[in-house]
Amino acid sequence: MSVAFTKEESSETAAETRLPDRPISQHPNLVTQNGLEQLQASLNAARAAYDAANGIEDVNEKRRQQAVPLRDARYFAERVRSAELIPDPASDDTIAFGSTVTYSRDEQPPQTYRIVGEDEADPKSGSISFASPVARALMGKQVGDIVEVSDQELEVLSIS
Repeated sequence: MSVAFTKEESSETAAETRLPDRPISQHPNLVTQNGLEQLQASLNAARAAYDAANGIEDVNEKRRQQAVPLRDARYFAERVRSAELIPDPASDDTIAFGSTVTYSRDEQPPQTYRIVGEDEADPKSGSISFASPVARALMGKQVGDIVEVSDQELEVLSIS
């Protein structure tokens, strides 16, 4: 058989199967209990997707289908390994990691966010990362305090 008819992995296919690692934040990996559970679930999902791709017969397609789950499994394994579980705040007197904060911003309606870890943060769902500018400005503050973020004043209305 001529080599022209053998199936060899092209350099393009090889590049598709070697994805760069997802960047790991330089901040401490602080997590809430829910955040730790989300990381573990994401790791389990990545492992399951990788295992599911094992059933693909075509070697090149198998590698393509395993690339993202393999990269994600490496990322989530590291995030689970480095997670620092922070218990919920003992008091609602001052804003801390895990606090839910309601604040007003200039003439806009009040906003409420929970301060959580970077992987758990989802502003659309009401959570922001402790490393975000707003959370950093609010940490340690109390009800009635005013902080400035990006030329806007935020007034702390409640902490829970």
